[in-house]
Amino acid sequence: MKKSISTFFAASIILTTSSVAFADQIVGTWKRDSGTLIKYSKSGGSKYCGTVLNGEYQGKSIGCMKGSNGTYKGSVKKLDEGKTYNGKANVTGNTMKLAGCVLGGIICKSESLKRQ
Repeated sequence: MKKSISTFFAASIILTTSSVAFADQIVGTWKRDSGTLIKYSKSGGSKYCGTVLNGEYQGKSIGCMKGSNGTYKGSVKKLDEGKTYNGKANVTGNTMKLAGCVLGGIICKSESLKRQ
């Protein structure tokens, strides 16, 4: 009985720790309201880069960010304008709020994407 209780607690700790490590990660495929799919992947060190998977800009980078635990900062490219903005992303569960900002983050335009 004592051994099974110890095993249960050890398994609980491992599951809890692993779920925290993967909580609110930007890595994955995300869908914009327009239907465009964007895949964020780890790109060396602590950098995560987004690539468009379909549509007019398929294969193009939308920028890279650094961060963890649901909060990321870096750059966001607005491909139809050909401009790069200061970017930030907040991931909560299966929703990512992605924003491009100017004037030191005072003015931002954001959108919500859903994890696929």
